[in-house]
Amino acid sequence: MDEIRPNSGAQAHGLVPLFPPGLQAIYGECRRLYPDQANPLQVTAIVKYWLGGPDPLDYISMYRNMGCAAQDVQEHWHYVSFGLSDLYGDNRVHEFTGTDGPSGFGFELTFRLKREAGETAPPTWPAELMQGLARYVFQSENTFCSGDHVSWHSPLDNSESRIQHMLLTEDPQMHPIQTPFGTVSFLQIVGVCAEELQASQQWNGQGILELMRGIKVAGGPWLITDMRRGETIFEIDPHLQQERVDQGIETEGSNLSGVSAKCVWDDLSRPPDDEEDSRSICIGSQPRRLSNKDTEQIRETLRKGLEFNSKAALPPISSQKQNHDRAQSRKDSLESESSAAIVPHELVRTRQLESVHLKFNQESGTLLPLCLRGRLLHGRHFTYKSINGDTAITFVSTGVEGAFATEEHPYAAHGPWLQILLTEEFVEQMLGDLHELGSRDEVN
Repeated sequence: MDEIRPNSGAQAHGLVPLFPPGLQAIYGECRRLYPDQANPLQVTAIVKYWLGGPDPLDYISMYRNMGCAAQDVQEHWHYVSFGLSDLYGDNRVHEFTGTDGPSGFGFELTFRLKREAGETAPPTWPAELMQGLARYVFQSENTFCSGDHVSWHSPLDNSESRIQHMLLTEDPQMHPIQTPFGTVSFLQIVGVCAEELQASQQWNGQGILELMRGIKVAGGPWLITDMRRGETIFEIDPHLQQERVDQGIETEGSNLSGVSAKCVWDDLSRPPDDEEDSRSICIGSQPRRLSNKDTEQIRETLRKGLEFNSKAALPPISSQKQNHDRAQSRKDSLESESSAAIVPHELVRTRQLESVHLKFNQESGTLLPLCLRGRLLHGRHFTYKSINGDTAITFVSTGVEGAFATEEHPYAAHGPWLQILLTEEFVEQMLGDLHELGSRDEVN
């Protein structure tokens, strides 16, 4: 990546605009906020993604924001990405699907970083952070929503900072825009400590963000990240954990409906020497894959969270894609035409299993109490989606509609997707067995 100062004044002089329409639309929103910064310092991908480069974001603009004295908002640097939405409209990066839906992935990223005394130019490390998040979106085709969390496990600026994870929220100043290629919203990255990430997982990201807005050193009203912050919000105000977070978990549960994880499941219903044993995750040399319908259902499961107003429900497995709030599948979901041919017909039928063996890495395992207490005891569901393949494990309660696991057959599989139905009594028993995973001390 390299830094440039773009010349964006052509249109003001009545000339033909030099920038593509999607790019101009985002620039227009930036100019509304920063009319005196027409040529901001900018980081650009030297080789564009659509030319084979590694960086999906064509540009990241960096503005000096003077804050707002009336709201006690401090001066800071404001970063805005260009590339997650459709900038060009010619299918070079994003498939153009019309003006009514989202443009590209439907959002751009922003970030607000506290300006340190004496700084005359913005640090450029947030640009690489935003590129990293963009690579995840492009490679996984999973979009972000306000309230989502990102487990980063490393100081965001590669220092010794405690700010090692991220939450996402609506940018407080940048409004959603309509471009010639669809709508674009602006999601702001907010740096958080490990304890704040854990609380957002156990309760919900929006609740933690609201607590941070009330504490100036933790971000204040505009959620400005301070990489030198040495205390969590719970150390600053010890009453927040018990009075807000613990009470919120007890009364509301968690709105985290799933995570990407390292996980596998084994079918113990068949002997190990059975060639059809589903404990083997491969058929010959070809990995099993989720069908389009399974993939779309899991994505809906992860996306919906607490959006269900009544009883929790999984989208019916037999339904076609009906979600008009998102762009149509960009690569026919996770399954290609070639992969469909290698999946035997019997694997896409629902199978009832007698017993299963689940394996999780430590981070995924520590989320099991959250899954049980924060989700299933509140009549909801929780999905672990493997980052190493198409394996998925969904825990469902008896109140979830549309699940293929039932009280009569609590363990059921649809290809590599396993569903496990747990009764309230069984959940309570498991919580007792997993008690140590829920402790705040380090688990060995």
